[in-house]
Amino acid sequence: MAAASAALAAPRGANGGGSTGGCGGTRPEHLALKLAPCAQAVEDPNATPSASCCAAVRDIWKRQTPDCLCAMILSDTVKHAGIKVEVAITIPKRCNIASRPVGYKCGEYTLPSMQN
Repeated sequence: MAAASAALAAPRGANGGGSTGGCGGTRPEHLALKLAPCAQAVEDPNATPSASCCAAVRDIWKRQTPDCLCAMILSDTVKHAGIKVEVAITIPKRCNIASRPVGYKCGEYTLPSMQN
């Protein structure tokens, strides 16, 4: 879990370096600090994300683009921490965020529908 927390706390842009990765003027690693409560949810695809995790995802979802969330979960830091993107990308679904763009492509991954 420490690796997941560290990865969520400091990812770089999807293309590495200091890119804002679709996050407007904010670097993805700054936004990712808010996702620390999701550490358990990124490790276990069957875990129900905590209320604080879902609140953080909803807050970022309201303020940022899907490209920004992709930049956070596709970052080199997340990859090096061993976080499985296919698990992380399911958190909006597991939090029942209805406004998520179902079918949105995030690299080679796709945001799942409620049925998936």
